[in-house]
Amino acid sequence: MSRKPTAYWDYLKLEELLGLQGGLEGDDDALVNDEVMFIVVHQIDELWFKLMIRELVSVRDLFAQDPVPESSLGSAVRGLRRLGLLFRKVADHFDLMETMTTRDYLSFRDKLSPASGFQSAQLREVEILMGLDAGSRIPLGYEGSYLEALREADGSESPAYRRVVRRIDDRPSLRDALRAWLYRTPIQGSRPGDPGDAETVRRFVEAYVAAHRSEQEEALKLRIGSNPRDRERIEKRLADETESACAFLMALDHPEEERPVAMRVRAALVFIESYRELPLLTWPREILDAVVALEQASLVFRQRHARMVERVIGRRTGTGGSAGVDYLDQTALAYRVFRDVWAVRTLLVRKEALPPVDEAEVYGFVAG
Repeated sequence: MSRKPTAYWDYLKLEELLGLQGGLEGDDDALVNDEVMFIVVHQIDELWFKLMIRELVSVRDLFAQDPVPESSLGSAVRGLRRLGLLFRKVADHFDLMETMTTRDYLSFRDKLSPASGFQSAQLREVEILMGLDAGSRIPLGYEGSYLEALREADGSESPAYRRVVRRIDDRPSLRDALRAWLYRTPIQGSRPGDPGDAETVRRFVEAYVAAHRSEQEEALKLRIGSNPRDRERIEKRLADETESACAFLMALDHPEEERPVAMRVRAALVFIESYRELPLLTWPREILDAVVALEQASLVFRQRHARMVERVIGRRTGTGGSAGVDYLDQTALAYRVFRDVWAVRTLLVRKEALPPVDEAEVYGFVAG
């Protein structure tokens, strides 16, 4: 059976797509240009979020494998880089939004009440897939749970509510899958389950902390001034950094029963970052860098959102009853997912100061 020749407008469903910008009136000819722009920008944002969800699921599923195929890490980096670019594309839209004056926006703002961007189910899905803890969420207003804001006005379940509930049950998150992958990283040639693995990891951590302390002592020689009080201040600051590095690598911020796993994951982060020239660690290090770039892009998106809102409407209450700009600023500070990946940057030392690598052959290329 022959297929009808494909037309551009049919493939993209353009007539249907271009008929979706009519707002509450259902007719975009009845709207001012600013309102049509507002609708178009937010619809495009939701399409970007759709692509983010697909990429997050793909990358998450890759790392949820045990073992993760080494040949697939390049695809994972590409997916993570694309996710960061998507966040940047959404943030770029705020330039368009800022072409509205306050009075322009106020002419149709009341139509939105009590709707809110907080009700973007797909953005909630992105956060869940990345691994944002429910306990880290900032309430929109009176709701005891962010899910309550996704219900219909009569309290019934909306499509947005059901979408997010399904995503909550879709485990693991990218953060948890990455953590499990990092936990399996060979450290000084030793893998979980190998005889003496815990002791090998501990020895590496102790050697690394010693290297960090030595580097801080060298730094002190370069940074001290002639003022004794200045020396005391710098000495204390560098000593505190070393103490914090030790506490971090020993996972002292975790309950005792969780420390062995957390300690191994953090040791793996430091090991990958420190010995990235080893062939087996080259792609893992690219993964970590891409994860940082992704979260950085997500944070810049939130901060950019807050500044756009403040520029257009100041610090007035949000249409959904939130604290507006204050709420957005809080999310930019609190919605951090990959904290450990960021934290290791404070601990890294020069290549020349690193402890030697044991069993270096483990990290070579595998023939065939």
